[in-house]
Amino acid sequence: MIWIAIRMLTGDAQKFYGLLFGIGFSTLLITQQMTIFVNLVERGASGVYNAPEAEVWVMDPVSRTTDVSYAMPGTALDKVRAVEGVEWAVPHLRAQATVRTKEGDLEGVGVIGVDDATLIGLPARMAQGDKAVLFAPDAVVVDDTGALRFFPPEVNPIGERLELNDQRAVVRGIADAIPSFTSTVVLYTRYSNALNFVPGTRNRLSFVLVGVADGQTPEDVADRIEAETGLKAETREQFARAGVDFIIENTGIPTNFGITVLLGFVVGIAIVGLTFSLFLRDNIKQFGALKAIGVTNAKIVQMVGAQAGMVGLIGYALGVIGTVAFIKGFGANPFFKGFYIPWQIPLISFAAVVIILSITGLIAIRSVLKTEPASVFR
Repeated sequence: MIWIAIRMLTGDAQKFYGLLFGIGFSTLLITQQMTIFVNLVERGASGVYNAPEAEVWVMDPVSRTTDVSYAMPGTALDKVRAVEGVEWAVPHLRAQATVRTKEGDLEGVGVIGVDDATLIGLPARMAQGDKAVLFAPDAVVVDDTGALRFFPPEVNPIGERLELNDQRAVVRGIADAIPSFTSTVVLYTRYSNALNFVPGTRNRLSFVLVGVADGQTPEDVADRIEAETGLKAETREQFARAGVDFIIENTGIPTNFGITVLLGFVVGIAIVGLTFSLFLRDNIKQFGALKAIGVTNAKIVQMVGAQAGMVGLIGYALGVIGTVAFIKGFGANPFFKGFYIPWQIPLISFAAVVIILSITGLIAIRSVLKTEPASVFR
């Protein structure tokens, strides 16, 4: 009977492909939009991910994320270093500045000052050059996304000069960094250079990056720092989560993407429900004939379930493959750098497909179950 149901489904090519399109399009829309949403909000934690050595971040109590912070006095660094369990502590400066390129264009950039001696605070990998280039005079390292925005593809950024707040900065390397939420160009330099590049108020220290001694946990050290210094201390995971939460709470991104995902779900129900109902209506005589020869309603439900399952699996696979192709196809675009599909999203999409097929199938099969076998012979 299942084979007969499949033959009935594939025999009506127009409606079969219409069902595949409805499920595939709905899956594609739900999976793609949720993937972009997750990756986009995770950009709020890019500043934390780009400083992989830091196990604890110390900041002023009013600071919230790497981009929303309040500067501390330089004495905060010594206070943190004196706390038990702190293996090392280095300064970290984050500020905004304006750069004038060689063509005379103005561009807003983020300036990040890393520790002068250890260069802790730089991304783990370099796309071009070595981390040691920062020891050269006036040296800066630009993130790879910023290099594409600052310089045309045929120009090698290495050795190019920038005017940074009326001071010369020379690009010595390109960092392989995770782009920020706003895709701002980021320049990395040593902490002492950053103080000169970005003049500011008396307090200049944005964060203190801390490494934890052996036998200690980041959570315990963070609690101890807060108790002894009065500063705010968060572990790497806590601070990364704070950046994500800030994006969710202070932007309309969740609402906008949620509406799009909901529309994908509604469109799937509308297309699949209408097409499936038409398919069953057109085959009502065949189902009536089967009932006339003794096929029970339970078998009819199994047949319709097999039809829905076949359409759902194929359409779901097409939608997920389309999402993977989309992410891969736009991988060269700086906006999509590092995008990935979390394993939870395909499961959510699969659940949505099951719900769509369950709702539409239950609505469509009612006319079949009510069909009298004698109606076939009238």
